[in-house]
Amino acid sequence: MSLTVRVIAPDKTVWDAEAEEVILPSTTGQLGILSGHAPLMTALDVGVMRVRPDKNWVAIALMGGFAEVDENEVTILVRGAERGDGIDKDAARSEYEAAQAKMGATSSDDRRASLEARQALQRARARFQAAGGSPE
Repeated sequence: MSLTVRVIAPDKTVWDAEAEEVILPSTTGQLGILSGHAPLMTALDVGVMRVRPDKNWVAIALMGGFAEVDENEVTILVRGAERGDGIDKDAARSEYEAAQAKMGATSSDDRRASLEARQALQRARARFQAAGGSPE
C-alpha cells in the first residue's frame, strides 16, 4: 500500500502522486511517514522534504506550512515549494553564500534585520540542499 502525497503552494501544486515514504521538516525535527501512519497534523519548518515514489528520492524545498496525514493521504500546504531537480545548483549555492555573508554582516542589535537575515539564510539553505548541495 502507498501514500497519496500532495504538496500545494499558493501558486501551484508542486507534487501530486503516489509515494512509498515521505520525510518532512516539521518544526520539532524530521518526521517520517509510511503507509498506515496514525492521523496527524503538524507545522512545517523551512527545509527539505524528501519523497520516495519508487527506489529514488525526490527533494522538495519547502518554505514552511502545515501537513496533515489521514488514511494514507498526506496533504502539505506551504507558503512556497520548489522541486530540487528544478533548481539551478550553482545559483542556489551563490544565493546561500550571499545569505551567509548578509547574516554575518547583520548587527545583533537590529532584531528585525537579524530575523530577516536568518529567514533568508534558512530559505537559501533549503533550496541549496534540495538542489543537491550540502551546506553544513
